[in-house]
Amino acid sequence: MQDTSKQRLLDERYLRMSKIWAENSYCKRRQVGALIVNDKSIISDGYNGTPSGFENICEDENDRTKPYVLHAEANAITKVAKSSNSSDGATLYVTASPCIECAKLIIQAGIIRVVYSELYRCMDGIELLEKAGIEVDLVEVL
Repeated sequence: MQDTSKQRLLDERYLRMSKIWAENSYCKRRQVGALIVNDKSIISDGYNGTPSGFENICEDENDRTKPYVLHAEANAITKVAKSSNSSDGATLYVTASPCIECAKLIIQAGIIRVVYSELYRCMDGIELLEKAGIEVDLVEVL
């Protein structure tokens, strides 16, 4: 196992990169970025937004997120599924803690660790991940 201070530095770096990646999102209410890392290599990335081929507008006229907007984690997981990489045993770095729907995808993708930098509005995703035996860490970064 890696020295915890070295791991903490890596966690902070990947979270900062996730935060920068979130800037690609067209969503106004909240921009979220995610990276999937396996063996110290970034194997996938994602940010929240509309599906391919849709207009890049995430909110409706009432400033509510459209129901078909994909979360950053879902985008990263589906992107790795289309590649030759495997997320089995990987770590997911995400700027906001996963919702329950993304938690289900994370479990099914074989991801064994989730590191996030801010709490989403509810804890049900975190609770499901922990119930599944996935390591979950809050690491705050500037």
